[in-house]
Amino acid sequence: MPIEHRAATLPNGLQILAEIDPTALSGGVGFFVRTGARDEDPAEMGVSHFLEHMIFKGSETRGPIEVSAQLDALGVQHNAFTGHEMTAYFATGLPEALLPATEILADILRPALRAADFEEERGVILEEIAMYDDQPPWVLLEALQDRFYRGHPLGHRILGTRETISALPVESMRRYLLERYAADSIAVAAAGRVDFDALVEQVSTCCAGWTPSGATRRYPTLPSVEETFTLARPDLAAAYGLMAMPGPPLADDRRYPAAMLAQILGDSEGSRLFWALVETGLAEHADAHYDPRDGCGETAVAWVCDPEHLDEVESIVRRELAALGDSLTEDDLLRARSKIATSVTLAGERPGGRMHRLGANWAMRRAYTPLETELARIEAVTIEGLRACLEAFPPTPRVVGRMVPE
Repeated sequence: MPIEHRAATLPNGLQILAEIDPTALSGGVGFFVRTGARDEDPAEMGVSHFLEHMIFKGSETRGPIEVSAQLDALGVQHNAFTGHEMTAYFATGLPEALLPATEILADILRPALRAADFEEERGVILEEIAMYDDQPPWVLLEALQDRFYRGHPLGHRILGTRETISALPVESMRRYLLERYAADSIAVAAAGRVDFDALVEQVSTCCAGWTPSGATRRYPTLPSVEETFTLARPDLAAAYGLMAMPGPPLADDRRYPAAMLAQILGDSEGSRLFWALVETGLAEHADAHYDPRDGCGETAVAWVCDPEHLDEVESIVRRELAALGDSLTEDDLLRARSKIATSVTLAGERPGGRMHRLGANWAMRRAYTPLETELARIEAVTIEGLRACLEAFPPTPRVVGRMVPE
């Protein structure tokens, strides 16, 4: 029996989406919120991630212990994440657990935001920021994004900064919750063995009182910044390099060739950078990654090497970038296409993976694309399409960062 796609919209604008597979032995459900770090006021940077923490502190009817105990009693695997452009809360488990899990998630998405919990969690997040500050690759990444997205909301740090988190009042979080967690900014996505009519009834019962806000998103032009910078730390033994350049936005079908080009250039094995740097022993690690965003995109190349080899490694990375278009072969295309198609298919075999894909597509593109359609688009990419993508988005680094031993 084929997978069935169904959708419904409540009068308040909240959408419910599902890919129903009656033969599945499990299911997944999640609340996908079209908001993240890019949608924050700069002075409140980190409020999206902070709010994610506060959601699990419970509602007016459930405290944190009850939330955890009741989800555990259902046997579901549950989690949440915050990104630059969406936030998600989800659970996967046996089909009979989906409706009660939906009720719990809906309840805590209207959190109590108790003052004592707020101050306690503020300390947790400040500790998390300090922990990431001890990780050189993370520090270099944030420094590069500060420059690459200078003045653009995509440059906001997901965790925020010590200053913004320390100064954030609970009233600002309440205002953010009402505006960005509004009914018209949320979709409930489900997949697997799902009773869709019962799900719609459950969501309507739990969320019919949620109001829309008409929240919008800013799309400023990506700044044209060119900069090379170096950071030094006394605790380093290795050197780190990172460079970024523009790529196609998420709504652009050139995202498919862009993802394949990143595979060809910097996959973990069999790529240009693997053979030129890792296999030769010049670098401990080297990879390329394409990140499609709402309104713009980014391709990044990263490497780790001995400080003595840093200049040579960067020179080789630039050489491989410059030669990428002329060196492409049909074999490159076949391998990249097969790897991406395999990854997409494997994720889509499990209801949890389908649920995430369904919710993320809505939150990022307000669109539904069947897995079969996406695989067909991947299969349709040609060598000419790869080269056309490189011509439209030249592989020329705009911002280059280094981190070296002091």
